[in-house]
Formats: sequence, structure tokens, C-alpha cells
Amino acid sequence: MKFFASCGKGLEYLLADELVALGCKRATAALAGANVEGDPIDAQRAVLWSRLASRVLWPIAEFDCPDEHALYAGVAAIEWTEHLASGHTVAVDAHVSGDAITHARYAAQRVKDGVVDVMRARTGARPDVDVEAPDLRLNLVIRKGRAIVSIDLGGGPLHRRGWRQSQGEAPLKENLAAAVLLRGDWPRLYAEGGGLLDPMCGSGTLLIEGALMAADVAPGLMRQGGFLPTRWLGFDTATWQQLREDAQVRKVHGLAALRGDFHGSDSDPHAIRAARDNADMAGVGGKIHLKAIDVGALPPQVNPRGLVVCNPPYDARLAADPALYRALGNALRQAVPGWRASLLCGDAELARATGLRAGKKYQLFNGAIECTLIVVDPVAPPQREREDATQPLTEGAQMVANRLRKNLRNSRRWREQERVTCHRAYDADLPEYAAAIDVYVAEDGTDSDASARTWLHIQEYAAPADIPEPLQRRRLQELLAAAREVFGIPRERIALKTRSRGKGGSKYAREDRFDTRGEFIVVREGDARLRVNLFDYLDTGLFLDHRPLRLRIAEEAEDTRFLNLFGYTGAATVHAAVGRARQTTTVDLSATYLQWCADNLRENGAGGTRHRLVQADAVAWLQADTGEYDLMFCDPPTFSNSKRAEDFDVQAEHVRLLRAATARLARDGVLYFSNNFRRFRLDVEAVAGFARCEDISAQTIPPDFARNPRIHRCWRLQRLDATVR
Repeated sequence: MKFFASCGKGLEYLLADELVALGCKRATAALAGANVEGDPIDAQRAVLWSRLASRVLWPIAEFDCPDEHALYAGVAAIEWTEHLASGHTVAVDAHVSGDAITHARYAAQRVKDGVVDVMRARTGARPDVDVEAPDLRLNLVIRKGRAIVSIDLGGGPLHRRGWRQSQGEAPLKENLAAAVLLRGDWPRLYAEGGGLLDPMCGSGTLLIEGALMAADVAPGLMRQGGFLPTRWLGFDTATWQQLREDAQVRKVHGLAALRGDFHGSDSDPHAIRAARDNADMAGVGGKIHLKAIDVGALPPQVNPRGLVVCNPPYDARLAADPALYRALGNALRQAVPGWRASLLCGDAELARATGLRAGKKYQLFNGAIECTLIVVDPVAPPQREREDATQPLTEGAQMVANRLRKNLRNSRRWREQERVTCHRAYDADLPEYAAAIDVYVAEDGTDSDASARTWLHIQEYAAPADIPEPLQRRRLQELLAAAREVFGIPRERIALKTRSRGKGGSKYAREDRFDTRGEFIVVREGDARLRVNLFDYLDTGLFLDHRPLRLRIAEEAEDTRFLNLFGYTGAATVHAAVGRARQTTTVDLSATYLQWCADNLRENGAGGTRHRLVQADAVAWLQADTGEYDLMFCDPPTFSNSKRAEDFDVQAEHVRLLRAATARLARDGVLYFSNNFRRFRLDVEAVAGFARCEDISAQTIPPDFARNPRIHRCWRLQRLDATVR
């Protein structure tokens, strides 16, 4: 059985991991939530124990919904007497997208009408509406002409734990506070004897959530005053009571064993009083020590290890001040230099104002406000680590540094004229130092602060078998030292992918010292803003060698129907969108890449039904599709053996693929086909039977890849009956 757990954007992967840890068979991250496979008891356990979920939704009906009449008919077809007793109250939350039904409130009204009419016909009485505390809360989602009606098993927002008595001007939701703690690795630190500190604690949300987490207290135990979360007739009351009893036993033992190493302070005495009231209500008041002091007066902590959590002010109402962030960073370096810090900042600029070197960055949303969560470990690196960067370069490292500087000097005019911010700076120019160095300049910040926005992505090439591994490692470290010297950036902003030998040959491995899943930076290419991830995958989400082709697509996209096959993270789709394409369709088998594409589109203000995302095998989808497209981009992998589709080999399958794609071209449409298989040979004779084909590879290789012109091949195809240009 499947259900859906919703959460704030940016928490999806954490939530999926949490649900699996709670016993669900499988959980897959989706947009603002997770699709979950599990039994009804798993869903009820999630209501009680999930610290990250916003709601747990159990679907009871799904149907086609092209208009309001279909919506009413679909709801009226549900046997509501199996879900709702006579005399029960009901409420409906609706979320709609698409052109058919555009008003969520109206959609909720039609669902309510269907429920009321069925219940009146079956029982002679109609249920009342209670939007605050209904016996049954329903959830409606309409997307792409399909409607899903679900039971909200928690009866409302799960971030409401039941202990909040008082709050400040901008309280942090409890599930977002849990994410801040988990990203800071709080459970492990507490188990190792660490303390928790919040120097701007407000009404105490982070401290209380941290204490309840450490004490193994179920977050849903106090919700609804201990009563049932829903009176849905399908809810297993006996199972719920057993879950609650087990949780109550764990709570008693956990609170009894809880250490009192929780410290909070705030400059506002009213906030401290609110924090005390909330902590007392949560049952952890005796464990949390609170003081009304300014952040600059923060005293050193006795415990040598622990986690600092903080949610400094940042929204428009609270007037974020970089000076306050600088004061926070200075105070933490003095008070807890060896601690870890997880700080939810307003944006990357405010995060940098702390002066702390973030090892990880995550994009989260506090309601509608996009925030930057930084994780720093430790707050103040040891003096020895800071001195390492000043060590003189070896002779080999100096050679690499000299070549890097020469390359940057030679490419400077081209980069400035073409507005190139992400480029290849080194490509095994010195054979002994066989690696590629790519530069990514983040979009945020000012032009004068380019060095603070620069990131490097270094990929080691496989060395000949006769080169000893110790020599390989030494040369790689010399190359890394040269890159740090030339670009003047810390190790934390360098993603290093190395080759390690194993069964079946060499393979890439990550050399970064921290888990950075979910860490993205935004870069600019032409008029497009694109999200890249340097650490989590072998590739970053942006193939730099395809830059000229993407810019060409942007120039040719106006008023076209654009199709991106094997769409990857949708960079070409974004260029088509900013180039004013009439509509775009992106096809890829990976839900992760499609979500990445959706995020890229949103980064550029593009979204809605004009930009279609399709999770499917590209070849099979092409053969079933009946659409017509004016502009296509097809960049398939060399091989693919996905469990969800037939095996794919670009050499063996390219004629069938190109024939199917050309069949979907408008008469004067253009298909750009590329791949990076070095031994690829286009079957010119076969392709000539259905398309005009021109090899444009030389036009699509940018100057920074001139040393490696075989990085990819590219062809321009048109239908045989197209107008000759």
C-alpha cells in the first residue's frame, strides 16, 4: 500500500530516510514530501513519530478530473458511509494546478458538496463543516487532470506538537527545527556526551525539539491533547492506542535519563519567558538553562563538544542585519570553538556574514521564505589547519600553479566577452598531473567578491597501470594545493573526485570530508540561472562542454515547442524556457533529475503547464507520443541498464532513436543529437533515409575544451521534406 507524507521543501530526503527508519518498506523523495510504501500501521506510526512530516495522507480515491463536474462525480462515487459516521464534522484542504480547476477554495467546496450529498442520501443527515477541529479532514490534490482524495491521518499540521504556549514574532516550525538539528547530527553528538546551545533562542523551539529528540519523546504524543488524531472510520484505534502506550513508556525512560546540558539565551526577556513556559509544558523545563543576554556576551561553554543551533532573524519584518550575523560568528568562535554549528540563515549572503567556514549548505524553506542552512564543523578550525594553507608549494605543485595562471590569463578576454562564469581551467595540461579542474562561480554575492563565490570541481583521470599509487596520490595532492593557491579558496569549496582501483577496474570515489547531500549552488550561463551540485554525484548537473549548444538552443527557442530527451537536470530546457519557447517537454527516467529540472525552471521563474516533465524511458515514450515539436535536444548516455527500462546502447540504438525523434519533428523543425561515446560512428546511410544530417561538432566545442575536441560529437537533423536553408 502507498501513502504520501508531505513536508517543507528542502526536507524531502531527510523525511524519506526517517520514514524508512520508522519501519516503512520504502520511501522516495518527491516534491515537498515522500511517496511511501507501507502498511496502515506504518502510516499511523508516522503520524505519531515523524519529526519532519507536515501531514500523512492516506489515499482513498483517484480519478480523472478534467473539470468541476468530473470532480463532483468522482467524489460522489465514494461510499462515504465507510469513512464518515452520521453526525461527524468534516473539512477539506485542496491543492490544484492546471487550467481546468484553478481555485483551491472552489475545489474544496465541490468536494464538500459531494460528501454532504452522499451522506444525506445514505443517512438522512448532512455532516457539518468544522475547519478548526473536524472529525475527518480530507485532502484533495488535482494535478495533470487527475484528482487524489486522501484522509489526513494526523487531522492537521503535524508540526504542532502540543507544547507551545507562547511564541515570538516569527516562530520556527517544529519540523523545520528538527531538520536543523538532524543536519547538525544532533542525535550522534548527544549520544557522545555533547551539549546543545541556542544563543538566539526566541521562544525555545530548537532547544525544546532537541531535548525531546534526545529523550526519545514521540513528537505526536501531546498533539490533540492525547485524543485520537482523526475519527476516520478506517483508523485502527486499537493499534493507535498500543503505539501511544509504547511511546509513553519510552518517554518516561527517556526523560528520566535526559542530561541537562541544554543552554539558551536571547536579548529579549519576553522571549526567555516564552521559552520557559514552552519548555515547562513540554516536560523539559528542568533541563534547559535560559538567560536574557546579548549574543555578544555569550560565555564559554564548559562542555568541550556539542552543537550550536540558531535561527537568526532574516525576514523583512525582522530587518535582517549582517552586523548581527558577524556578531554571532565572533561570539561562537570565542564561546564554542570546537563545537559543530547548524545555523538557519536568511540567505547565502547573511550566512557569509558570520565569517564561519561552512562545510555544508542546504536550501530550506521557512514557510514561503527561502533560507540557507549552513553546517560548520568545527566553529573555529585548529590553528594547525589554518597554517596548512600557507605551506610553500612543492616544485611539482608550482608547475601546476604556473600552468593554471597561464590558462586563466589566456582565457580571460574570452570569458569576459562571452560572460562565462563556469569553465574548464585545466585539462591534464601537464600529463603527470592528469585531472580536470572546472570552475563554478556562484550567482549570489557581488562581482567584487568573486573569490568568495568560487568553487572548484576536480576529477582525476585514470593513471597508467605502471604508475605506483603513492605517486598518484602525491601528484593529486600537489595539484590540489596548486588549485587552492591560485584560486585562494578553502578546501571546503573544492569537490574532489578520485579514481580508486577495485574489481572490474577503476572507478570514481568522493574525496570530500563531509556528507553534502542536498547542497546546491546557483550559477549563471547566458540568461539562465542553473543549480549545480558539486559533491553528491559524479557529474555536477551541468555539462560545461555543451555550453555553446545550450546557448544556441536559447537563441532558436522563441515560440517553439521544445523537446528535451534524456533531459538529465534540464539545463537545455531552462535555456529554451528563457529563450521564450512556447512550451517545453523534458523526458527522463530519473525522478531525481526531473525534480532537479523543476527546481531549475523555478529558479528562472518558469513553471506551470507550459513546461511538462515526463518520467519515462525516452525511446519507449517517443514511440508512443503523438506530439509535434519544432526544436529538439537529444543527448543520450552511452549505455544504460536501468531496471525500469530496456537496456540502451547508443551505438546499437541510435538509428531507431533518431528515426522516432525525427518523426515527431515539425516540417521545418530541428533536432540536435549529441553523445560523448568516443568510438561512436553515426550510421550515415541509414540516417540519410529519413533525415538531412549535418555534423556540427566543431561548432559546439567551446574554447575551454579545445584540448579535448572529442569530448562530444553533435549533429543537426531535419526532416527530408524540410525547407532547405
